[in-house]
Order: sequence, then structure tokens, then C-alpha cells
Amino acid sequence: MTTFDHDPVMVAEITALFKDVPAGTIVDATLGGGGHSAAILASRPDLDVLGIDQDADAIAAARERLAEFADRVRTSHRRFDQFDEALADHGVTEISGALFDLGVSSPQLDRSERGFSYRNEGPVDMRMDPTQTWSADDVVNGYEAAELVRVIRQHGDERFAKRIAAAIVAARPIESTTHLAEVVTSAIPAAARRTGGHPAKRTFQAIRIEVNGELDVLPDAIDQAVRATAVGGRVAVLSYHSGEDRIVKQRFAHAAGVCDCPHDLPCVCDAIQTVRLVRGIPKRPSRVEQEANRRATSALLRVVEAIDAVRKRDGRLIRDEEADV
Repeated sequence: MTTFDHDPVMVAEITALFKDVPAGTIVDATLGGGGHSAAILASRPDLDVLGIDQDADAIAAARERLAEFADRVRTSHRRFDQFDEALADHGVTEISGALFDLGVSSPQLDRSERGFSYRNEGPVDMRMDPTQTWSADDVVNGYEAAELVRVIRQHGDERFAKRIAAAIVAARPIESTTHLAEVVTSAIPAAARRTGGHPAKRTFQAIRIEVNGELDVLPDAIDQAVRATAVGGRVAVLSYHSGEDRIVKQRFAHAAGVCDCPHDLPCVCDAIQTVRLVRGIPKRPSRVEQEANRRATSALLRVVEAIDAVRKRDGRLIRDEEADV
């Protein structure tokens, strides 16, 4: 079995966030190797964990790592936008919190046969769930140049997207990750290659996100988690690039009752606030952690806490039970 020796990002900060939530179930929506779950379970005996992951290898490794907490751990082999279904599978109707760590785990990146690595030779794959048929090969060797530009620019924040897309199309067929990395690197001006880590990093990230539909499913997954969280419970998300963080910020703002009405007019949208934004917490890993774990450098943490629902009307907040609904 694959081992998932993975350092969970901001594990102390995450554990502290759930210190005062109600007793009950924490959903680790990106279970991975189970590092965050192990810390949460060790911190409070009145919490249990439901771990969701679309990677069967990750679930198997996490169950082994969490064996000492066996009676407090349940797992679901699903994608995290099937959040409600995972709860229903285990008869859970309300949760004490949820965690989404949107980064790819180290073992997934380091196993060359999974096709995520730009450093080690492997197939052009990048599927989180190896049972799905769509893979990076379909993107790299099948997309038109314009579609590749969209993917690389939108999901990778890559300023040389046009040059990279053109180089990929010209080099087809591309049959290994190392070949893909060479093509991408050669398309980037030499001066730009000297800073910012490996030149192919952003493009590989973009293709991985496209293959797995990560940004497409994230908004609904966050909404499902918020709806399921009991008052006083918390939802925490660790994102790693601007596209992810933009979605997290938008969905949390929506749940916090932020409306789109003009600022100089009364609110008429009847926005409902079900969470409050948790302030005063570290948003980024400490410098020490960033130096020790290079994959933590881009992490950004956002957290909300569930509250009794209140509804905006005519520019003021009223309790949901007072509204004419």
C-alpha cells in the first residue's frame, strides 16, 4: 500500500480553530493522509471525523494512520462536492465543523506513475481519482491552443500562457511529464525562469485543476458544508492559488449575508446571514513552517463560524424567525 508521509499545512492553527466547536463530527473533506484529522482527534475526545477523499489510496493510508482512533473515524470514497451524500451514507445530519485542504498531498505529487510531477518522469495523467477516464493526456494532446491558453491563464495565473500553449501544440504528441515540463520551460523566457520556483509549476497546476474539475465543484462543496454546520461550528478552507481563494471568499461572503445592493440604497435582496467571518487568526503559515515545508508557502486560510440565521431587510438584520417567510 502507498504510504502518505505528508506534513499537514498549518496543523496547529487548524487544531486550535476547532478547540471550542460543539462536540460531534468534523468532516475532513480532503482526507489525504489523515494528518489534520489525527491532530483534531488527539486534541478532543468528544470529536469524531468523517473523512472524504476521491483517492482510494489516500483513504487506505489514512485509515491505517488513524487506527488508534478507529471507533471515531469514518470514511467516504467520494469527491467533496458529494458532501451531502457522504453525510447521508453515515446517518450524519449535522456537523461540528469541516476542513478543506485544497493542496495536493506530497505522495500524490511524488509518485511518478500518478503523473502530477514535473520533476520525475511519468504518464501525462494527473487524475485524483484513477477510476475516472478523463486525464491530462486529453487536455495536453487534445485541447485547441485557445482552450489551453484559457486553462493555463485561468487556473495557473501564468503570464506566458499563450507562448506555453503554442509550444505544447507544436510538440504533440507529448507522452511523459518530463517531456511536458521541458516544453513548458522552453516556452518561458530565460530571465523569467530564474525566479518563482520550477518554470512548469503553474502550468502543471493548471492542467491538474482542469482534469479534476477542482474549481467547478468547489463552490457547491463549500455551500453544502456551511449548510450542514451546527451553530458554533466552523468551516475552514486552505487554498493555494488565487482562483481557489477567490471562490472561497465569494462563498463565505454569500453565507455571511453580503449582498450586491448599491451601498447608497437600502438592501432589498433579503440576504440571509448564516455565518460570521472568523477574524484574528493567522491567514498564512509561519515563516518557520514555510521554510520547513515548501508546499506551505502559498497556503491561505479562511474560516467562518455558523450562527443563528439572520435576514437582511431594508438595510437591517432581523432574526430569521421574525421574517415573513
